[in-house]
Amino acid sequence: MDEPTRELRAWVTFAGLVLVVFVLYWTQALLVPIALAGLLAFVLAPVTTWLERRVGRVASILAVVLLMLTFFGFIGWGLSHQVRHFAADLPRYRENLLSKLTSVRGANGAPGRLDQTAQQITSAVDGALLNIGWLEVILGPIGTAGFVLIMVVFLLVERKTLRDRLISLVGRGQMVRTTRAFDEAGSRVSRQLMLQSLVNLVYGMVIGTGLFLLHLPYPLIWGGLAAVLRFIPYVGFAIAAGVPAVVSVAALPGWNGPLSVMLLFGCLELFTSVVVETRLYANAAGISQVALLISVAFWAWLWGPLGLVMATPLTVCLVVLGKHVPGLEWVGTLMRDSPALSADDGYYQRLIARDVADAAERIDQYIKSSAPRSVYDALLLPALSYAARDRLEERLSELEEAGVIDATRELLPDVSEAIQRLEANRLKTPPTDVPPLRLLGYPSSGASGELALTMLGCFLDDLPVDICIANTKLRVAELVAFIQERQIAVVCFADLPPNSASKTRYLVRRLRDALPNLSIVVGRWSPTALKDESPQILQDAGATIVVSTFAEARLFLGPLAGGLPTTAPTTDDVHAA
Repeated sequence: MDEPTRELRAWVTFAGLVLVVFVLYWTQALLVPIALAGLLAFVLAPVTTWLERRVGRVASILAVVLLMLTFFGFIGWGLSHQVRHFAADLPRYRENLLSKLTSVRGANGAPGRLDQTAQQITSAVDGALLNIGWLEVILGPIGTAGFVLIMVVFLLVERKTLRDRLISLVGRGQMVRTTRAFDEAGSRVSRQLMLQSLVNLVYGMVIGTGLFLLHLPYPLIWGGLAAVLRFIPYVGFAIAAGVPAVVSVAALPGWNGPLSVMLLFGCLELFTSVVVETRLYANAAGISQVALLISVAFWAWLWGPLGLVMATPLTVCLVVLGKHVPGLEWVGTLMRDSPALSADDGYYQRLIARDVADAAERIDQYIKSSAPRSVYDALLLPALSYAARDRLEERLSELEEAGVIDATRELLPDVSEAIQRLEANRLKTPPTDVPPLRLLGYPSSGASGELALTMLGCFLDDLPVDICIANTKLRVAELVAFIQERQIAVVCFADLPPNSASKTRYLVRRLRDALPNLSIVVGRWSPTALKDESPQILQDAGATIVVSTFAEARLFLGPLAGGLPTTAPTTDDVHAA
């Protein structure tokens, strides 16, 4: 695709996004109730499905809707009853608040500033507590609530038919992709909403009970408010705790009561966030924290307070679309909570950025979470191959490639030391009576190949293997003489893709002709994306084996060196990592 076409497509995509946002904003009066009904249907669908298997389809839906109406009706009646009494008591709370501020003024001796503060606080109380419009936002107009209820009933009744119609609309050719998208979105949203609803309900009940025991008036209001506002990420808790805290200052005698109220909210929120939510539905939404924060701001701007409540489930649906819909992969990449870069890409990126400290930290994290020795195949070697690829494609200069090699060479001693420290209590001591296997390394791919052979030595440091690295300026006859003189048993060529293997193929053929019994290993060590399609051309030239990982080289060299320690990673370990 040429540059003008790519730029035109980018502008078309941007214009499409602007149009979608405009439509969402312009039609919010219609879409917000439908979206709210859809979310309620997601919450009730698992319960309805469970009951449907036992009492039938119609009875299960009627039972679920009746229970929902009973629950919300009871809560609404209780809230409205307490709100009427709360409004009548507001003048008395205002006088109590003023008397407390007056006592503080007398003890402090700063009348001017405290008078100004008192006026500000009492004005805020009059403006915030007397204006109970937030209840309209929470409960909604009766007409909208009725429409949402009817939509929930029909969505539950027609949920399977609607799914089939949407799949048919997308097209039969996309049936597998669409089915997976629906299943993943349904399971993620339903699980996240069900668990969050349960947690928030219990949270509100505990808050209401605690405030009742602390003698704060109208605990049902504050418990219900806390349960609803916790659906709003980040800011919901602060609002839910702030209003009762202000009321406690005005309604309760002394200062112990308000402090107890704030302590109740703080301890319960800390326990719920750190213990309950972490264990119950950690990463259930699959959204990164930064993406969720941006999403909350976006949906609040677009749809107001209800957008705050629905921000998390709507963003989950966007992440699922980004995973399964072609062209929207960037949405999933930006918003999901999984790493945007693979382990080897992330390590290589830090080397390019010359952030050796962060690269070392990534190595430490990998060693602690995976088979320690697989770090060579998983992180260090791929970086060398990626640098060679980018240099050949002129994305990196030779100097920058050398910087990647030098940084890896600098990190290598620390990597080896960390692995030995972790395996100190598990490694078998190599038998001292076994003569070491003499191995000659030949770095066909220059500095990167030489470093790869050094890594191979670290990878095999628990085996009786004696590795020396040949001078690449030796002619073939000199190389043969060196092998015979040092009684070399194995020659290992380090030839990292994407470099051409033509030089290695020539040397392998000449060595095989001169030394028919010599074991020749060709290390075409590389990540999967750069792996050779077939090693047959090198084997036809005379190579005993062609390996693509250090683990494969170890499986071949271990028996020749006198056995394989059980702690060493196998090829399966590397692939799993």
